Amino acid sequence: MIGRDDFFAGRDVTYAVDLTQSIEIAASVTIVKVNRLLTHFGEVRAVTSGWRPPPLNAATPGAAPFSRHMSGQACDLADPEGDLDEWCFTHQDVLEKIGLWMEHPASTKGWCHVQTMPPKSGNRCFYP
Repeated sequence: MIGRDDFFAGRDVTYAVDLTQSIEIAASVTIVKVNRLLTHFGEVRAVTSGWRPPPLNAATPGAAPFSRHMSGQACDLADPEGDLDEWCFTHQDVLEKIGLWMEHPASTKGWCHVQTMPPKSGNRCFYP
């Protein structure tokens, strides 16, 4: 299971000025939902990107300018073989039950991106 330290990766200290109470609350919800996902999946995965403050997000290649990572509402999980992405894609009913949306596996080679807020399309699985 992942914890707060995994999600923040020390950024809560180094970027403390950017961390708000609403981000803390959103991150707590995200962590709970990601752990539910991992329980259903049956394997533990490392967080490759949790909260990203705006300066770090801007420096992240390919990051969306208004990424849900900045609000604590998204988490990337290590997925080197793509099996977590594949599992999520074929179990979108579980994602719905948990309250998660995922980026399409074609867009996330090596990681699985999930978020607690729907994208503009509203699709459970979406292209960024």
